[in-house]
Amino acid sequence: MEIRLDGRTALITGGSMGLGKAMALAFAAAGANLVLVARREDNLVTARAEIQAASPDARVEIVSADVQTQAGCLAAYRDAESVFGGVDILVNNAGRSATGPFMETSDADWQDDLDLKFMAAVRLARAAIPGMQERGWGRIINVLNTGAKAPPAKSMPTSVSRAAGLAMTKALSAEMAPHGILVNALHVGLIDSDQWVRRHADIGGNQTYEQFIAGMADGIPLGRIGRSEEFAHIALFLASDAASYITGVSINVDGGKSPVW
Repeated sequence: MEIRLDGRTALITGGSMGLGKAMALAFAAAGANLVLVARREDNLVTARAEIQAASPDARVEIVSADVQTQAGCLAAYRDAESVFGGVDILVNNAGRSATGPFMETSDADWQDDLDLKFMAAVRLARAAIPGMQERGWGRIINVLNTGAKAPPAKSMPTSVSRAAGLAMTKALSAEMAPHGILVNALHVGLIDSDQWVRRHADIGGNQTYEQFIAGMADGIPLGRIGRSEEFAHIALFLASDAASYITGVSINVDGGKSPVW
């Protein structure tokens, strides 16, 4: 089965690196127009060049904006609307791993995390939904993590912010279903991406990167960490007409590690 997104426009936050860039590469190969949003313009420029090298016909707009703020969310959406006329596929992927002991997490830590991981998704969905309703077609994909379902100790504020995103996904899916807008969540486990390259550089010691990530696979039933393109393929499916009867679901992409479905 070939999955195509010809004529669709996808806005991906956190789109310049890691899983965001992997999804952008997959969407561009399937024919989608792209709006990549991130804070650092240099990373966006590099990502656009990589995507266009892989898919020369791809139309890729880049927006340097901080979606942790309402102004940044509006700037990102308005740019997409001005260039492509609207957004058909919204991928809320912006985020970082902010975890620690509860008693060491300040009010500012909580607010920053909620603004970036939850309120950004709320604000961008609010901006994109009217156009989706008008066209009678839309996809919203919220990228969360497995801690949203099974939060371990010292996983706050991230696990709580992601749990809020999971609840929003389910509630919004029921509200938007009559309008042809499908809302789903993908829960990240251990996936090979830029954050682990950086972590290896910081703490890898005498290990090669391959040894480092192999050691992280302990406890994963499939015996390895995931590849970013494997994650991107599931997002591509959910963004397409092939997933036309799937909404309100949350899929673990974790090699079977999470104890919760």
